[in-house]
Formats: sequence, structure tokens, C-alpha cells
Amino acid sequence: MTKKEIVKVISEEIGLTQLKTKEIVQKTFDAIVDTLVTDKRIELRNFGVFEVKKRAARKARNPRTGDRVDVEEKYVVTFKPGKEMEKRVRNLEEEAARLNAAASQPSVSPPAASAPPPAPPSPGATPGAPSMGTYNNGSYSSGSQHTP
Repeated sequence: MTKKEIVKVISEEIGLTQLKTKEIVQKTFDAIVDTLVTDKRIELRNFGVFEVKKRAARKARNPRTGDRVDVEEKYVVTFKPGKEMEKRVRNLEEEAARLNAAASQPSVSPPAASAPPPAPPSPGATPGAPSMGTYNNGSYSSGSQHTP
């Protein structure tokens, strides 16, 4: 999503012109940057914390040539999401995992229309007792399971 898209969504929600909304959004971003430069940290409740940290000098490798390169120390902006953001992103991950699990399940095809439904147990049958056997679709099933 771009800043222009953010401005459009917000302006539609609150009923301001896109020009006025763009000005507000830009002032918000400017305030965040100014605070980072002066205070090195800004905490936005229910969103997260931006912080300026010094990254130490290090040895790196040029991926094209493989040569070792010295990288000087520098300041970088880090972001740690707040609890609300973490929770919503985690729910997104769980939903994706749930969809992947559902997609990997083999689909069960419905029974063929020509096959008759299984016969109900006989009225006098004892639960757990071997059945007498049935004749179904040209084959005989004994109903009891004997293993040699």
C-alpha cells in the first residue's frame, strides 16, 4: 500500500478532502522522523516503537566478486511492533496455516449413486455380536472378520 492509497482510504472514512488528508498524513510522518532524529525513540501505543540504534562496523563480502569489504558503523531505524499488531499478524499466520491444512486434506468424493445404502442391523441383532452376513451388489460379505 502506498501513501497515496492510505490517504484515499482515510479521506473516504472521515470525509475530508484527499488534499487535507495528505497534509495530515505527511505531518504525522514528519513528526515521527523529527522525533527519531532528536530523541532517538518514539513509542506509539498499540502500534509499536521506532528506535534509532548504532550498527557497529563489520566485515562483509561483496556477493558479486566475493571480495571482503569493510562496512562502517552507521545509524539505523529499528521497529518493534506493539502487542495489538503482533496479535493481528499472528492471527493472519494462523489463518494461512489453517487454509493450507484444509487445502492439503484429500477431498472425499460422495458415494456413487448406484450403490445402495448399507443395510440397517437386524431387529434382533445383539450389539457387538457378529452379523449373519449380507448379499450386496453381487458379492457376499460374511460380516465377521476372521483372520487366518
